[in-house]
Amino acid sequence: MRLIDAVDLRGKRVFIRVDFNVPLSDGKVADATRIDATLPTIRYALEHGGRVVLASHLGRPKGKPNAALSLAPVRAAVAERLGSAVQMAPDCIGEPTQALVDALAAGEVVLLENLRFHREEEKNDETFSRALARLADVYVNDAFGTAHRAHASTVGMVRFVPERAAGFLLQRECEYLGKVLSAPERPLIAILGGAKVSDKIKVIRSLLERVDALLIGGAMAYTFLGAQGLPTGKSLVEDEHIGLADELLRIAANRKVEVLLPTDHIVADQARAGSPTATVREIPANRIALDIGPATIERFRRTIQTARTIFWNGPLGMFEVTPFDAGTMAVAAAVADSPAVSIVGGGDSVAAVMRSGRAGDITHISTGGGASLEFLEGEPLPGLAALEATS
Repeated sequence: MRLIDAVDLRGKRVFIRVDFNVPLSDGKVADATRIDATLPTIRYALEHGGRVVLASHLGRPKGKPNAALSLAPVRAAVAERLGSAVQMAPDCIGEPTQALVDALAAGEVVLLENLRFHREEEKNDETFSRALARLADVYVNDAFGTAHRAHASTVGMVRFVPERAAGFLLQRECEYLGKVLSAPERPLIAILGGAKVSDKIKVIRSLLERVDALLIGGAMAYTFLGAQGLPTGKSLVEDEHIGLADELLRIAANRKVEVLLPTDHIVADQARAGSPTATVREIPANRIALDIGPATIERFRRTIQTARTIFWNGPLGMFEVTPFDAGTMAVAAAVADSPAVSIVGGGDSVAAVMRSGRAGDITHISTGGGASLEFLEGEPLPGLAALEATS
């Protein structure tokens, strides 16, 4: 892909597809991580004479305007970080928005209103794509978190814009995730958590072709333990995927990939704060396993210490409820302590690293949970393919 620094931006309308799908609280941005991640691209465009048009979605407004999902609070956060004015467009298409964009001077910025206020965005509608393209002389994709979606702003409009390129965030994401696929320093270790095996079938298959060890926690671990005939109590088990889990374990054994599953567990009668807990080796029939136990934490930590490259996606327990966050936080500390190239993606695993105060010790924190997993499945992402096909 051609990068933004290979394009002459002077005086041109630079349409930057960003991922400003950020949490809001009391009308303000609650977590600006995704905004901060794309600032280098925005600043570059401004410093090189671009007339910058920022476009993003926010939430799921179901194809119609929703004041609670307006990007107006995001505009204020972007302006504060840039230290300059950011205009707010009344919509993402239409004559008033077109006039506002066309009137931009070099070094000025406008933020379009929520792309998903139009259902044509997610449908990748050609008429809507052409309307967006009329706002641009240069198209830049810096929204890795949406690169796995074939929407109008990520794919449809690209072929109608004279020039296109990738932003610096998109470049960084592809660089680090690409190392996992093609040129990792070994040993390469993947840590996967979360609720369901079914959500990560393809990425597990892909990783088993590449990793030296696979550490599995979270509720998905209990489907694997069930496949081994071990007791899982009332823990979440995808019974319909027991056979698949058994197949994946056999594939790992054939490829000599070490798979580490929990060997002890924090259990409770119910999944809520304040529930009496216990550390057990075997899960009683009337208990739910909600986190990995101390022996598993230590075993995971020792394996992480051996790594030269680490990829982590997903919590190791019911991270959102104390005390079932201990395993996830311990893994966050172990990954941060490691001198390995470390790549963390996925909301809860990123949140754990942020909460630990060790984000600065992680090599790369991905802004795209679903996109990072689909990238590691080895299939082309539509947003990236659109740039490659037309560069």
